[in-house]
Amino acid sequence: MSEKAATFGYRDVDASEKPGLVRGVFDSVAGRYDIMNDLMSGGVHRLWKDATAARLNPQPGEVIIDCAGGTGDMARRFVRLAESARHRRGGDPARVVVVDYNARMVAAGRARGADAGVIWAVGDAHALPLPDGLANGYCIAFGLRNVTDISQALRDARRVLRPGGRFLCLEFSRPTTEAIRRFYDAYSFSVIPAVGAAVTGDRASYAYLVESIRRFPDQPRLAGLMTEAGFGRVSVTNFSGGVCALHQGWAI
Repeated sequence: MSEKAATFGYRDVDASEKPGLVRGVFDSVAGRYDIMNDLMSGGVHRLWKDATAARLNPQPGEVIIDCAGGTGDMARRFVRLAESARHRRGGDPARVVVVDYNARMVAAGRARGADAGVIWAVGDAHALPLPDGLANGYCIAFGLRNVTDISQALRDARRVLRPGGRFLCLEFSRPTTEAIRRFYDAYSFSVIPAVGAAVTGDRASYAYLVESIRRFPDQPRLAGLMTEAGFGRVSVTNFSGGVCALHQGWAI
């Protein structure tokens, strides 16, 4: 790839084209995004998200950024956990800022109902419309593989975190055994696009999502990019045999 190229599924495209292409994918699937997550994963994504929210451990009075937060699935988990902690020991409510590049995804999240403590915004993960050192925690769940420049998105995540702030990335990754890899490939390439076509009428968008996973950095490589971006104590937790992985680091 040239310096001005970016991945879009299995295609290499000009970096300037990728944001529009990704926007088109999520414009198409926004209305049924949450339903498709349940269908594609058999509901297991809920367990992955619960574990991620518990690891972030939002506390009363904290500011948490849910980047690429779309329909607010993670944001609502963060609010519930912070409120539970506040009821036990007091303190101010947490504030969770959902930032997503796609306005239709944000609209779909808002349509699910108002949530106290959730602030919604449209913005770019490469240059969030937020001040330096604002947040205690930053989470990006199933969104980092859709950005044009992963390293720049990681650097901006570090920028908006306070020193000692927690960074978490939940993303599809590389299965840890050949048997899991073979099963996962067979399932994802044949079943997921077919289900997407049946439920949303859009096979191509779900084919892109499957392909984008294969172009995304594997666990060690993403950990290395996090370190380069200024995160310390980087760790990786594999879920479901590496089908999904949680990367965690601390702003240093």
